[in-house]
This record gives sequence, structure tokens and C-alpha cells, in this order.
Amino acid sequence: MTIRSTLTALAASAAMSLALAPAGASAWSLEEAAKPYAGTTVDVVFLLRPGYEAAKQMLPEFEEKTGITVNITEMPYENALGEQVRDFVAGGDLDIALIDLVWIGNFAENGWIVPADKFINDPQLADPDLDLDDFFPLVLNAFGAWDGTVYGLPFDNYSGLLFYNRCMLEEAGFDGPPETWTELKDVYGPALTKDGKYAFALQSKRNETQSADSFARVLWPFGGSFLDENFRSNLLSEESQAGLKFRQELMQYMPEGIVAYDHAETVNALAQGDVAMITEWSSFYPTLANPQTSAIVDCLGVAPEPAGPAGRKPALGGFSLAVAAQADENEQAAAWLFIQWITSKENAKRYLDLGGVPARQSVYQMEGVAEEHPFVPALVESWQEGVPEFRPRFAEWPQITEIVQEWGTKMMLGEVSTEEGAREIGERMEAVLEEAGYYSGNKPLIQ
Repeated sequence: MTIRSTLTALAASAAMSLALAPAGASAWSLEEAAKPYAGTTVDVVFLLRPGYEAAKQMLPEFEEKTGITVNITEMPYENALGEQVRDFVAGGDLDIALIDLVWIGNFAENGWIVPADKFINDPQLADPDLDLDDFFPLVLNAFGAWDGTVYGLPFDNYSGLLFYNRCMLEEAGFDGPPETWTELKDVYGPALTKDGKYAFALQSKRNETQSADSFARVLWPFGGSFLDENFRSNLLSEESQAGLKFRQELMQYMPEGIVAYDHAETVNALAQGDVAMITEWSSFYPTLANPQTSAIVDCLGVAPEPAGPAGRKPALGGFSLAVAAQADENEQAAAWLFIQWITSKENAKRYLDLGGVPARQSVYQMEGVAEEHPFVPALVESWQEGVPEFRPRFAEWPQITEIVQEWGTKMMLGEVSTEEGAREIGERMEAVLEEAGYYSGNKPLIQ
């Protein structure tokens, strides 16, 4: 079943449940739905990021309306997966799962999260205005669904965007940013790299930044991918090699030492006027638009990531919130009410204004939103197409990303050729997948 047919079925089922509600029943409200669960506490992990600060500012309203307490444990991203896995394995306290794009296969296949239709089909819990179709389909599929089943609702979502210094481009004779990666390298690169300034910076430090923000970023637009349909390495394909070789050629227009640049260094390079363009997460817009952290506020431009021969395939990042299977029935119901509320259409504008990035299509169609939040048009365009498996979403990604980081870095440093590096990654990646049972048929070929 496709994600679209799944969503249609869920919506129809929810509508039927509501139609079968007892005659004369009052209109659904959060306050009424929450009455049986007043006094319940639900536990969730939050990250140290603007979208979570926005949710925290909204939380008192939810708690006042429902009598439900949301107990937040804050931690950096690097700790969030391990802490949640340990809690779920031990049958701990977490009632809500915070799910990164690349964790959902692991969480779903281990039975740690509850399919959303349990709550969507319950007229006592389902907000009639839930409207799953209002989420960007790409985002709901990538962050909330696994193997045709919806588990979580998108929360704190990002896309890769092209941020650029409009003044530097105009001084070089350009009236806008490049439309394609080839144009960026062949036309903008030579014109903007001079006098100690550089055309572009691609964050490439050896961690997830290397594997996701650098390596994967040049695979998909050129028609490449990590794996083929049989889960064998696709990194030696003509298309994958074209993307990896392109990255090597583009380095001549990047600052020296780019392989050590993480997000902070890359964003700062643009913010201080040292580079003309970067491809970075949409969540960095507030940093670049803040006079306290950026010297280019009056020159800041935002556009979708450039297109490659295979089209525009931007980086995808972000999370969903799902109900934890280990929670008891009251905790599950209370958790769903919070997830449904914080990701709702009704709250999307407030969440956006407070610094979050909702995945609701309707909020970006509101009058004045694009003017208030100038990154919005590029973000909306970037979510029109893309690949959920920008990074494979199965449980083995943490092992594979370590391999990609090591050999992707060696490629950029010139220690191995793109062919040699791709061969090493492919062999090691396939060994991980073989041990996991994909080739024997013990695990489905889903990513």
C-alpha cells in the first residue's frame, strides 16, 4: 500500500468513526477529550533547538486546557537516540518517541511505537480537524511513516536551502542565485572565488555532517543513491560517481580546510561574508537573519537547493512525535492528545512565529506568512519533491554512517579516489546489511 492510499484510508476511517458517534454528541474539543486523563504525566525527550523552545512556550496552554503534564527531558541531538533506545529496551518511562528521519525503521520494527490509526480511529481522541492531507506528503512519509504505516506526526522539520550573500552575487554581476549545481560550479565558482573570499562552503566534518550534509547531498541530485533496488551498493554507478566527482571539483571554490567545517563554521563563514553561498538547513535562517550573529542581514538571500541532472533533491531533516508502545493506555491517550495538538493546523502559525518549522501546508498559504518569514517560499518549494531515504531509514544506518564518514572524508582529502572510496564503502555497507539479514530474506528491503 502506498503512503497516499494509507493516508486516504486513515482519513476515511476517521470520518466513519466520527459519523458513527452517538447522536446528539457535542462537538469534539480538546478539553472534553482530555477529561479522563487529567492528572496524567507523559514523558518526552526534547532537543536543544529553536523548534523545541517554541513548543515549550506553547506547553502551558495545553497543560491548562487538559490537566495533562508533559515532562520534558532536554538533551543534545547526539544523546537522543541512545537515551531513547535504552529507555525502550528497559521498559522505562518515555511515553512519546522523538523520531529522527533515520530512526523510524528501527523504532517501528522493534515495536517501540504505536501505529497512529489506533488514535485516529478513536472518535474520543481524534480531532476532526486533524487533516493528515494537510501535511506535506513528502514530510509525513519521510518522518512519520514506515512500510506504508503512519506512526508519527511531523514535528520540527527542516529542508536544505541555498543561503547566499546577495550583495556579493550582485557585485560579481549576478542578479540571482544559481539554478543548478553545474551553474554554481562552472559559472559562479570562478567569479566569486577571489581576494580571500570563496564562492561556496559545504559542511563536511567527519560525523553525520560528512555522511548526510556533504556525501548524500551530491548523490541524489545527480541520480545516484546509496543502494539499488536489491540493497546492493549503488555508489559505483555512473550517476553516483558523477555526484562524488562533482564534489571533488567543487572544492576548488571552497575555503581551505573545508573537511573540518561543521554547521557552525559553515554558517559563520556566510554570516561574516567569507563565502557567498552555502547549502544548509532551513533552521539556520534565524541565525543568519539576526544582526547579533550575522554581518550580512541586509544582503541575505534564500533559495531552494540547486538542481542536478536528476532534479532538485534537497537534504531532508527533522523529526516526528509518536506514541510509545510501553506507555499504559491512559498515558498513550494523553500522549496522542499532546502530539495531535502541538502539530495541529490551529497551532501551526503560532509555532512558526515562535521559531519552529511546522510541516502543515495550510500555514504557508496564509496571507503575510512569506513576508514575515522570508525563508518560507524556498522551504515550500523544496518540499515539493525529494526522497524519504535521503539517508536510509533502517536500523543499520548508525553503522553505515560511520563507514561513509571515514571514506567520504578520505575522498575529499584525496587519500583515495572516488572509485576506491565507493568500493570500500560498498563492501563494508553490504557486509553490515548481510549480517542484518537483508540478503537472506529475514528482513524486508525497506529503507
